[in-house]
This record gives sequence, C-alpha cells and structure tokens, in this order.
Amino acid sequence: MFLTELFSKKTTMPEPQNALPGRETPLPTATHHAVNGQPLQGPYPEGMKTVLLGMGCFWGAERLMWQLPGVHVTAVGYAGGFTKNPTYQETTTGLTGHTEVVLVVYDPKLVAFGEILKVFFEEHDPTQGMRQGNDVGTTYRSAIYVGDEAQLAEAKTARDAYQAQLKKAGHREAITTEIAMAGTFYFAEPEHQQYLAKNPNGYCGLRGTGVSCPVPAL
Repeated sequence: MFLTELFSKKTTMPEPQNALPGRETPLPTATHHAVNGQPLQGPYPEGMKTVLLGMGCFWGAERLMWQLPGVHVTAVGYAGGFTKNPTYQETTTGLTGHTEVVLVVYDPKLVAFGEILKVFFEEHDPTQGMRQGNDVGTTYRSAIYVGDEAQLAEAKTARDAYQAQLKKAGHREAITTEIAMAGTFYFAEPEHQQYLAKNPNGYCGLRGTGVSCPVPAL
C-alpha cells in the first residue's frame, strides 16, 4: 500500500494547500552560462523573448536548446507548481507541483518561435502524461509556458498540427503537453545548470517519437 501511495503522489498533481511550503529566499544558482558565458539571470538584451519548456529531465533538454542558433542563453529550473523556491529534492517528491523546465531566451530576429517548437515536439514524446520514458512523476511532464498571447496561440497551433501528424503516422495517444502563460520560474541549483557541458557522459533521457513536426521555421 505504501508503494502505491508513493507512486500516486508522484504522478498526481498536489492540491495547492497540500504542496510543500518552500521558502521565501531564492536558492543560490550559477551566475553565468557554462558554455557561452552569458548571465543566467540577465539582464537580457533588448528584444529578447523567453519561453519555458518541459521535456522530461532538464539536463538533455537544456543542451538541445543552447545549441540552437539564435538562442541567447538557457537555464534550468522549476515551473508550473505551487512551492516557493523549491529544491531539486523537493520537486522529485511530486509535492511541489513543479515540472523541470528549460528557460530559453532567444532573439526572434534570428530564430523563429516555430523553429523552437518544432525541436520541442520532435525531440521528446509529448503524449506520455506524467512521465518521460523511464523518468516517472509530475516533474517530468511535458509543458510549454509562454510569455505572451502570440506565443500561446502559436504553441497551440503547433500542438494541433503535431497531433495530426502523429495520428497520420499511426500513433493513437493524445498529446498531453501543458500549454499556458508562464508563472514564476525558479532557477535550479548550480550543479544542474548546463549539466551535460560539465558531465558530457551524463544521463540524457530525450527520446522522440520519430514523427516530424510540420511547424515552419519562419
């Protein structure tokens, strides 16, 4: 019974009143990106746009995003939950409501949002609910948290287009990606920032469906 209850907690979102309380003081994080040297917390250059992407374990997802031309800086952290300034250990209990996300700061003059969405949908499986492969729990759910209404509309259009492609390819599962306006983003601890740059042979759980996303790169 204990194992059943523990698994249920990890795969079911907590009610806000039952979430861990967290803390008022932000956790320490890295100051600069380990690959490109840009300040993680800004200030970012004028004209930059941001999006938070949840694709399962944030280590591999961040590496994927910092390699995209036009991306100014990336950082990993927690979003979509209730606990203030959570630790990594707290999020893995499933009792904070957060998912692991990558903050992507990009120049829309150099990379279209549609191109970022195309990579997002193709490089993980957005149909798996509260998991990504062997990584099970609310912290691994698929999510897109956007900064404005235009991004919100484009993300929903991309989701619907990809759903049609999945169906055409014989995948019957529905996309479970959570798409919403971004709330508070909490930077993860310094050891998680650009983890795979510091640990090239470290774990990466990214596995796509093998189906191409028809979102155009404008």
